[in-house]
Amino acid sequence: MKIRVFFTFLICFMLSAEAQQPATASSLVQNALKEKQVLIENSLVKNIPFENIGPSIMSGRVVDIEVNPENTIEFYVAYASGGLWHTLNNGSTFTPVLDTAQTQNIGDIAVDWNNKTLWVGTGENNSSRSSYAGIGILKSNDNGKTWTNVGLHDSHHIGRILINPNNPEEVTVGVIGHLYSPNAERGVYKTMNGGKTWKQTLFVNDVSGIIDLQYAPNNYNIMFAAAWERDRKAWHFNGNGNNSAIYKSIDAGETWIKISTEASGFPTGNGVGRIGLAIYDDNIIYALHDNQFRRKETTKKTDKRGLTKEDFKTMSSEDFLNLEDKKLNGFLKMNGFQEKYRAENVKQMVRSGNVKPTDIARYLEDANTMLFDSPVIGAEVYKSKDGGKTWSKTHEDYLDDLYYSYGYYFGEIRVDPQNENGIYAMGVPILKSKDGGKTFVSISKENVHADHQALWVNPKKAGHLINGNDGGLNLSYDDGESWEKLNVNAVGQFYTINVDNEKPYNVYGGLQDNGVWVGANNAKQNKGWQQSGHNPWESLMGGDGMQIQIDSRNANLLYTGYQFGNYYRINRETKAQKYIQPKHELGENPYRFNWQTPILLSPHNQDILYLGGNKLMRSMNQGDDWKAISQDLTNGGKKGNVAYGTLTSISESPFAFGLIYTGSDDGLVYVTKDAGGSWENISANLPKDLWVTRVIASQHKEERVYVTLNGYRWDDFNSYVYVSEDYGNTWKSIRSNIPMSPVNVIKEDPENENILYLGTDNGAYVTFNKGAKWEVFHKNLPAVAVHDLVIQPEAKDLLLATHGRSFYKTNIAPLQKMNVNLLSKKITLFPFEDVRYSARWGSSWSKWFDANTPLEIIKFYGNTSETKEVKILSEKQSILNTISVEADKGFNYVDYDLSLTENGRKVLLKENTSIDIEAAKNGVYYLPKGTYFIQIDAEKVKFEVK
Repeated sequence: MKIRVFFTFLICFMLSAEAQQPATASSLVQNALKEKQVLIENSLVKNIPFENIGPSIMSGRVVDIEVNPENTIEFYVAYASGGLWHTLNNGSTFTPVLDTAQTQNIGDIAVDWNNKTLWVGTGENNSSRSSYAGIGILKSNDNGKTWTNVGLHDSHHIGRILINPNNPEEVTVGVIGHLYSPNAERGVYKTMNGGKTWKQTLFVNDVSGIIDLQYAPNNYNIMFAAAWERDRKAWHFNGNGNNSAIYKSIDAGETWIKISTEASGFPTGNGVGRIGLAIYDDNIIYALHDNQFRRKETTKKTDKRGLTKEDFKTMSSEDFLNLEDKKLNGFLKMNGFQEKYRAENVKQMVRSGNVKPTDIARYLEDANTMLFDSPVIGAEVYKSKDGGKTWSKTHEDYLDDLYYSYGYYFGEIRVDPQNENGIYAMGVPILKSKDGGKTFVSISKENVHADHQALWVNPKKAGHLINGNDGGLNLSYDDGESWEKLNVNAVGQFYTINVDNEKPYNVYGGLQDNGVWVGANNAKQNKGWQQSGHNPWESLMGGDGMQIQIDSRNANLLYTGYQFGNYYRINRETKAQKYIQPKHELGENPYRFNWQTPILLSPHNQDILYLGGNKLMRSMNQGDDWKAISQDLTNGGKKGNVAYGTLTSISESPFAFGLIYTGSDDGLVYVTKDAGGSWENISANLPKDLWVTRVIASQHKEERVYVTLNGYRWDDFNSYVYVSEDYGNTWKSIRSNIPMSPVNVIKEDPENENILYLGTDNGAYVTFNKGAKWEVFHKNLPAVAVHDLVIQPEAKDLLLATHGRSFYKTNIAPLQKMNVNLLSKKITLFPFEDVRYSARWGSSWSKWFDANTPLEIIKFYGNTSETKEVKILSEKQSILNTISVEADKGFNYVDYDLSLTENGRKVLLKENTSIDIEAAKNGVYYLPKGTYFIQIDAEKVKFEVK
């Protein structure tokens, strides 16, 4: 269940009055990318390897698919924030090909199949709350081994890329432009020299870009472009306007004429929303339109039994008091009113004047329920048979339940190249028509996720489809009657992460549109579950998965939910679930809940749960009952169609019960030292109006608190990181050398107070000196947004929740040892864990299968970059094996397979005549049980093979 909010009433005049923060200049973003590259090269932690632990069973949002026309089992799939992936075997396996680039955010891709040249338009085009900006147009001539940025750096979001099939140097691009601010680099751009230079050929205005761009098959000169006027703020999204329109070019995009005029039959005016285009030939064009004009009111009378919310909006107090108690109670119970609100009680509240009948309706209105209170026309399909001169709607009735109230998120339509009447319209379901759009049927099936974003239709084989949606990729050969799921890539868009203390410990996470999942941290990412029938990752909740709190006394008891504060208490053992969202009092304004509503179990008492709306709520009994323990801790919200003026972060000090900090989406940080008895605003000296992504009470010092702020929703890409040593009375910036990128999360190391970990929209960092200098993580970790991170203290593992590449894990035990002594020594060799011997090393149950090969990691810190000899020694200090390592300054992790050389075997047999060492089936000699040492220079560590 995905719920987004999109009202159609127009409040543009109010929005224009808002002060607009300046967007970050693209030149500064480009400089930051260069700074990050230098930081990578010199990072002390660049060799710390991260492991992707999945999951892959539930995927991320697909934005484009490009298929080799001569070999359809080869294709590329682009994910909104998970990079570009290539398959040569019809989707059985994929290889990521964008990992060496400086972003994983994609709006559209194009492939010159003849020359194997890839074009990536960075920056997603869906304009959702998690649609990340890009850095321009990337190009690769070697299938993604290397990438070159060929310009349009300030475009932010790319709608479409078209390559001239007869001249691959000629490329036309539809640019949407900034999402949160006006800018000039939007419209249609052309290059005639492979991206060396660009020319803008169509510019509508600084808030309208090109969302779709198509050319007629076999005629690159005839093009159609869909302009889209949209403006997103943190509190409002307006996805329609007078400048949304269709343009046509007959000279390959050099010049353009607006063709969606009043005389054409296509809608015009302020209610025109996003438009998707599909071209069959020079004359036949389809357009899928998100019509935001209001529906005509109907006078049709319907039989009504019982009361509705709308009844109370106009009902007088007299009429309310005359309602039958039975009828009123039926409404109150059906709509989830608290037990204390029953007919007799509510009528008394109305009699006393404390409550009005309209408060009954207001009690039920929040960001979710209001979704369905927008009677707009919605999705509609238009067709032109004369090259765009005239248009007519293909269907008579409304296309209900395709877009609901958020058509801005969709807008893709396809026409079958072999059938001018075969079209596919993408929305929450995917609809198919075989009569030119007169009638439609759904081809969404039980194993196909909702929210469809991309579709490839085979031009040579009828019924062959590849579909991309918010849940990944699907393949059909019977025109959508059945589908195969191709989710093999770990490209989940996680918002949050948490871990428990089980053995092995479990990892929990909330995903964009894909619910809440849990799995063991060491669960194997392979297809073995198709044999066992049980995937190691389990779904706990649907919707957009949100935060998870696990009771430290009982890992089966947890709290989680979906967007806008819809939380549940779940007992995994009994399968019991209880809805626990706090409710305001009748007559009060409804609470405002953020899309990612924060929750927190008190570190002092695991029965105490905090939840943030616009006030801080506390339950003393696991969510059964709630009490607001604060006033409104925000600036009071803003008029708009997105919940705003909400809490985003909660932290309670482990030193003192009731020492609590909150952060809001409108830039306020508050503290209470008496469990909510009084509150103090401590954000006066912090930057204004920014989104507080984290406020963290220190676990090392009671007075210390950290805050991170994020300006992404102003197109402000600066990094804001602060610390206070006096409960927030004064603040100090610890951004230091972090390359510019919005910050999402900060965490302290549980053992070493000097160490902090940071997640940004472009990677992860660590500091060993409280923020004086930051080091960037890099090995096996692409430039992907890190939304959240957590440390499993016993395992000493750092886990990252990325918004595009699922979960990553690495062991940080060596990092926690960082101190002045380590920095002063030439080599520091960290402890090597004892190993349990196995007779199965080097063998398998069949010669046809890979051998069971052990792999351990030797970890050391070096103060210089030079070649090092890592020696494996016997108990008597004889050399059994030597590994040559090109060590870097900083932390180095070296793989060791527990083998010894032929000479090492001879030495060990001489030292211990009671043992025999036979080669394993793979021909390798492995260490027998015994005591051994690892040595680098003069440093040694001891370990056992037991």
